[in-house]
Amino acid sequence: MIPTYSRFKTEHKVRPDDIDMFNHVHNSKYFDYVLNARYEQMELFYGMSMEKFLEMGFGWVVKTVMIDYKRPLGLGDFFIVETGIQSINRKGCRVTFEITSKKTKKTNTDGWFDFVMIDLKTGRGVEVTEEMVKLYSI
Repeated sequence: MIPTYSRFKTEHKVRPDDIDMFNHVHNSKYFDYVLNARYEQMELFYGMSMEKFLEMGFGWVVKTVMIDYKRPLGLGDFFIVETGIQSINRKGCRVTFEITSKKTKKTNTDGWFDFVMIDLKTGRGVEVTEEMVKLYSI
């Protein structure tokens, strides 16, 4: 049986520095939106913040990303970033996301990130501990 994991939501607002020359959010900002939401959600919902990982000498790095842009966000738009772990194992995890306009309730973009845990001293991948897997398996 494939485990099901919790999904969490974080609200944000498009800032002036997010806008590109076409007067909508630059594609690279969507990466920031997801990573910012995960950073907040790690502490609030999993009880294991990024700072705790860093104190233990570990960090999460992005290995692969897939993002599907559906409709643009513009200056001042409020939006919801919903994320959740799709799978987690000893090598890392896949986090799916959906960014939705608060006003229209339509999806602006969605996709996934594959993260690998690394040892900060060596920069090499390390195994995710059983304790970490349990903390994030909610």
